[in-house]
Amino acid sequence: MNFKPLGDRLLVERREEATTTASGIIIPDNAKDKPSQGTVIAIGNEVENINVGDTIVFGKYAGSEITLDSKVYLIMEESDALGILS
Repeated sequence: MNFKPLGDRLLVERREEATTTASGIIIPDNAKDKPSQGTVIAIGNEVENINVGDTIVFGKYAGSEITLDSKVYLIMEESDALGILS
């Protein structure tokens, strides 16, 4: 994959959320309104606070989905990220 986001945008690989609890209860899609997490794959040249490889938290509807090399990623602005997990 050869993709470079422009400006303050991030290319993020979304982490899949658990669909069942530890005890085996299935969680329906409408109960998953918590913010999502993902790993930053690439950053634009104006991004200041986030680095490639960081795990970030972002809102469920943040960013736009794109497909690169048959894999789905999100492109979002740096301001769409709510925080960095350490």
